[in-house]
Amino acid sequence: MMPSMPRKLAAIALLLAFLLMVGGCAKGTTQTGAGAPGDYPTKPVSLVIAFTAGGSSDVQARIVEKYWKKQFNQPIAFEYKVGAGGQVGFTEIARARPDGYTIGGINAPHFILQSLSPQATFKKDDFIHIAQVVNDPQMLIVNKASRVDDLDGFITEAKKREGKLTVGIVGTFTGHHMALLKMQDVLGITVTPVPFQGSADQNVALLGGHVDAIIGNLNDMMRSLDKLRPLAIAAEKRHDMVKEAPTFKELGYPFVSDIRRGFSVPAGTDPAIVKKLRDGFRNICKDPEYLKDMERIGQPAEYLSGEEFAAYCDQYDDDAKKLIEQYGLNRGS
Repeated sequence: MMPSMPRKLAAIALLLAFLLMVGGCAKGTTQTGAGAPGDYPTKPVSLVIAFTAGGSSDVQARIVEKYWKKQFNQPIAFEYKVGAGGQVGFTEIARARPDGYTIGGINAPHFILQSLSPQATFKKDDFIHIAQVVNDPQMLIVNKASRVDDLDGFITEAKKREGKLTVGIVGTFTGHHMALLKMQDVLGITVTPVPFQGSADQNVALLGGHVDAIIGNLNDMMRSLDKLRPLAIAAEKRHDMVKEAPTFKELGYPFVSDIRRGFSVPAGTDPAIVKKLRDGFRNICKDPEYLKDMERIGQPAEYLSGEEFAAYCDQYDDDAKKLIEQYGLNRGS
């Protein structure tokens, strides 16, 4: 029996080693260690931007980047996933690993409308929202060189050209697309929509004379203010940034529309990480220096908590379903 003792001892030693390893792993899951939610983030975080560099979403996110490290003590790396009016980038965010190391810029109502499309690649509830940071009213804008001076002139020109007047929008099945459809109804005109990948491309086309007008965000207008002419703003009242621009409502047309920008993570992200992100973004958005920077670049800041932004998105989802049915956009191709 003596020769078998070493084998028994070896077996016992292996068993003890295995138990120690399992115990160590279990301990690691119950304590806050490197990479655990309590230490988040322990490495750089990727920020997915769904529109072109230089556009409104990118410009605003660059301001967040300036204050990010103060809250999270790690760098943030931009990733541009552009196409289909933001759908490519939104899909990337929805499908990312839910570990807090991929966050994304979310544009509402773009992502809500796209989630209802026959070609949807994600669902509205594939995201957990961190915060809304911008409420950007939409405007009807022409090149300052245009012979169209005001909204009445635009309506007259559109009717004269019998649907051939071109209006740039960002993508299809987006907030810009819906705004154009609603504006046509309200003004009693028909135009030709021209979709672009992002607002930077849209602006370049307008400045180059490749489209007659654009449905653009207030921020798009502010970044080229000396070269563009606002005909009307789709807000409840005139905006301090462009006081000379009348509202559609004061001109007799009940048309209000805006683009909300926020930040989100994939569904399934640890609630402790979500809370840390929400707290950090709230601090950023309340920082007086951040607000000064936002005003300086013409970004209309409006903070909503993640919960409040989610409630807005749920309400828009209900309203959008009616619009989509009205315009037959859910019939697929």
